This record gives sequence, C-alpha cells and structure tokens, in this order.
Amino acid sequence: MKSLYELHDLMPDHVPPAILQALHIVLRELPTEEWYNRYAGSIYSPCIRGHQQLGDFLESRRGFHQSIRPTQSGLMLNIDQSSTVFIKPLLVMDFLEMLLNRDISDTQLTGTDLLKIVKALEGVKVHVLCNMHKEYCVSGVTSQSAEELIFPVDSHGTREPRETVLQYFQKRYGVSIQYKSLNCLQVGTPQRPKFLPLEVCKIAKGQRYSKQLNRGKQMEDFLKVAKQPPHEREKGILRALHFTHRNQCAVKLGIKIEDELVSLLAHILSPPLLKFNDYGMTRSFLPHYGIWNMMGKKMVKGGRVNSWACINFSLHVRQNEATNFCYELAIMCLASGMGFNLSPVLSVETAKPEHAQLALTSLHSNVMAKLGPGRNLDLLLVILPDKNGSLYGDLKRICETDIGLVSQCCLSKHVLRKNKQYLANVALKINVKMGGRNTVLNDALEKKLPHVGDTPTIFFGATVTHPPPGKCSSPSIASVVASQDWPEVTRYAGLVSSQPGHHEWINNLVELQYDSEKGIVTGGMVREHLISFYRVTGQKPQRIIFYRNGVSKGQYSQVLKKELCAIKMACKSLEKDYNPTITYVVVQKRHRTRLFPADYRDKPSDSTGNLWPG
Repeated sequence: MKSLYELHDLMPDHVPPAILQALHIVLRELPTEEWYNRYAGSIYSPCIRGHQQLGDFLESRRGFHQSIRPTQSGLMLNIDQSSTVFIKPLLVMDFLEMLLNRDISDTQLTGTDLLKIVKALEGVKVHVLCNMHKEYCVSGVTSQSAEELIFPVDSHGTREPRETVLQYFQKRYGVSIQYKSLNCLQVGTPQRPKFLPLEVCKIAKGQRYSKQLNRGKQMEDFLKVAKQPPHEREKGILRALHFTHRNQCAVKLGIKIEDELVSLLAHILSPPLLKFNDYGMTRSFLPHYGIWNMMGKKMVKGGRVNSWACINFSLHVRQNEATNFCYELAIMCLASGMGFNLSPVLSVETAKPEHAQLALTSLHSNVMAKLGPGRNLDLLLVILPDKNGSLYGDLKRICETDIGLVSQCCLSKHVLRKNKQYLANVALKINVKMGGRNTVLNDALEKKLPHVGDTPTIFFGATVTHPPPGKCSSPSIASVVASQDWPEVTRYAGLVSSQPGHHEWINNLVELQYDSEKGIVTGGMVREHLISFYRVTGQKPQRIIFYRNGVSKGQYSQVLKKELCAIKMACKSLEKDYNPTITYVVVQKRHRTRLFPADYRDKPSDSTGNLWPG
C-alpha cells in the first residue's frame, strides 16, 4: 500500500485507471458462501438487515456501495448504503397465480394473461426442477400448450420430429406433466428456442427485479426502506465496514481501512436577499436556513387567471368540500398578488379515475361551449385520490398533449385540510404556470450577481431521460430549458425532442435541414432559445452557462465534445462573428458522497439530522 501512496505523490493530478480498477476488484472480494449479489457497484446480502416484503413475490433488500476515490488527501474508500428490489425464488406456477390473482391450474390463459406474464418474466432466470444446476433466461411465453407444442428437429436430427414438450419431459426426465393445457416458457435463442412447462420451473434466487414497481403500495413500501434518517444511514455505513474488514484478500495485500469517517471543516454559505413586490408588507426578506413563506409578502409579478374549472377524481371529497377548497385557493392567489376570478366557468365536476380521458375531454368541450369563440380555459384544477397510481401521469399527458390545458393537481388529503401554507405553496406554482414571477434575487436586480450582472447571460439546463428497463425500443426524451430574462434570470422556457433510445448526447441541440429554396437551414433547440432570449430582452447573450444533467461517468468527454460543438455551431448560425463565452457544467447528482453532522444536537443540522442548506 505504501508504494501506491508513493505513486499517488508522483502523479497528484492523475491516478491510472488500471490501479483504481485493481483496488476496486480487491475490495469487492467477499466470501461467496454467504450469498452476495453484486449490481451496479453495490453488494447485497440477506445478512444485511433491513429487507422488506413488497407484495407477494417481491422483496426489497439493503446493501452497500463502495468505490475507491483519489482525493487531495490520498485514496479514500467511498461507502454508502443502497437498496434495490429482488424477485423471490418461487415456483413459476405460484408466481403466476400471485401475478394474475387466481388459480391457473385448471383454466386457459388468455391473451391478456400472456402479455402480463411476458412483461413480468422476460429476462428472468429460471431453473428446471429436475436439473437445478442449469439456469435459463426467459424470452417469452408460447401460445400453444405443452401437449400441443412440438419440438423442432435439432441440427443432428436425433429428436423425433413429432415429439411434443410433454413427451420429451416424460422420456428425458421421467416427469409426468400434470397441467397439460398450460402454456410453456420460451428460453434459449430465437434461432434455437427451448420450451419449458410452467410447472417444472422455479425462479432462480438472488435476482434483481428490473421492471418498474407500481405507483401504489409497492413503491410506497420500497421508499420506506430506501429513505433513512441521517443517523441511521451513518450507522449502516459503519456496519458496512464490517464486511470490508473480513476481506482476506485486502488483508494479505496490506490494505488497511480506517474505522472512522473522515472529518471535514465546513461553513454555511450566507443566503441571498430575496426581493418581493413593493405593495406587500415585506418588500425584501433574508431566508433563514433556506426557508421562507409568503406571509405578508406579494409576488413580484402576479399572473392572471380569468377562466378556470375544477374536476374531482376522489371519492372522499364531496362537491361542497371541493367547491370550498377552490374558493379558498382563489382567495389565497388574490392575497399573494395574482389576478384570479373567484367564479369558475362551470361548477365542480366529479368523475371516476378509470374514465379520466372521457371526463377531461367532455369537461373541456362544455367549458369551451360556455366561454364562446376566441376565449380559452386558463387553468384546470384537479383533485386526485391520495393513492392514484398512474392517474397523475395519464392526466398530465391528456391535458398537455391531447387537449392543451394548464393543470394543477391537488391530493384529496390536502383539499380536506385546507392548510394556509399549502394553499400559499399551490398559489406559487399556479403563478409560475401563468407566466408570473414569485420572487427575484435582490443582487440580480442591482446587477451584482457574479459573472451574470456585468454582461447579458443566458442559463441553459439540459437532460436526457431514457426509457425504463424492459422498453428497449422506446425513444429517449431530451429536454432543454433556458432563461428568458436578464438580469433577473427567473423566467425559463422549455423545449423537448425525442431521439434514439439510450443515446447520451442530445441530437437536436443544433439541426441542419435542407430547404429547396433556401438550401441548408440551421435549427435546433439552442438556436431557438437564443432567438427567444433576444426577442424578450433585446440583447444577444454574451455569456452562455450550460448545465448538463444525466451523463454517465464513462461518457463525459464524448458528450462534452459533441454538445459543445453543437452549441458553437448554433451560435455561428445566427451571426458568423457571434462567439459568446460558453461555460459547460456537468451536474452529477447520483454521487455516493454523504455528509453527516459531527454532533446531531448541534445547530448545523435540522430536526431530522440533515445538514442545513448551504
């Protein structure tokens, strides 16, 4: 280990990746007899306390993530707790009965059943009960039963052409298939598929469940395990050191890890002074620990809502309660500085969640008929059940893409309480959606913000959202937002575009298209934002600060090279001599660095034990 420190001293700015990789491998060498599973740099084991049942066939399990990091103080071991979901090692028959919520032994599986099974089991490894040493990866489900499905002749022609799956298992393993009418799992490759009857298969143990959890109880129960108070997380990290100390390979190589966390000196940054509307009782405010409210304050610029309506999808909220809540919210919006019509276009409508599409379309038609030509609905208030599953996502999709409505959702528990602070928070959200401005930094108004106040500056924020596991054919969605005012830097506009799935860099930052009359025409999201900034402010930004989220560690340089080139090309497309200063910042939020207060009773932490903002 001494020689590694000497090597680090010789090369302070760069540690060869091969050395770090070797240390990673050594420190992850743990006893295999205790059933350790490794996923995405984390190690999981039933020995680690904190697993939780997530329904009938899933369970969450805790583990720990560890990695070697070169720092200014030498090599550090970064350890953090992690949580993931495992699928229980059940018999496939038992798993499917839980999935479909019925006995399948004496019934035919429908087309809908087969789709559910494929979605749940695709990519899952299974054993055959008569040969537990071999694992097979499920690729699909057959449409024929075990007594109907015929094995294809293999390359040597040794198998009877007319041999069914039923006959093959009877002849090869001496197994009599009891449920002959049930379908089979398909495993193997598309060129050489294999077929396994459901009743002879068992899910292999220690498999991470890579599918999406449902938005109801499964997700709630998982978050209860994943979310931990800081003091409990700290104890879990120290317990994880117990596993690394048992690493005999590291001991033999002379690698020693300290038992205590690294202590750092820190200070809390001074908060900025916030500016509110001069017509309020409080014109400016200095937040304490990142917290402030709207009591005695008015929004800098209030938006206006002339026409609005409300739809209620919760059975627990009666119509008069929904009407009272909407009135209280409208009063709060007025008190906060917005223009808000107290009377809705129509009285509150009630609908069932399963009829959301029809209810929203019908409500929109009725509202437009009442408003007449040339007028639009400014805002739709939506009351949702506390546990609404996919309703929230479906509602936003329908409102924003199908109908074209600005919506604000509220959970029924908040509607029934009518808490003043909650109403004020919702009013802030509505104001932004209506084009208003809640507050600005006092330094921004006085052009004192460092690197921003001295020259026209535009801020970009960009990210790429990839499709969830199991949806490889779905596109990735790139979104880019940019500031539209200066020097306040409080209003932002957003653009989105789809691109091939799992592409890290954003394809549409700059776009070249051929026009039969104009020739090659330059477009793209960066160019559109720069033009929009100029139209609003009357100035060309001389500085671009581009924040980029969602880049994996291995593709930093590739994404930087491609996107920085695209930004420069978009600038040149506006004017050949237009060459603003560009600052490209990659934001990495999925790091594993955890900071804890030295003393939880001290002021640097709040009531939960988290460090104060700043």
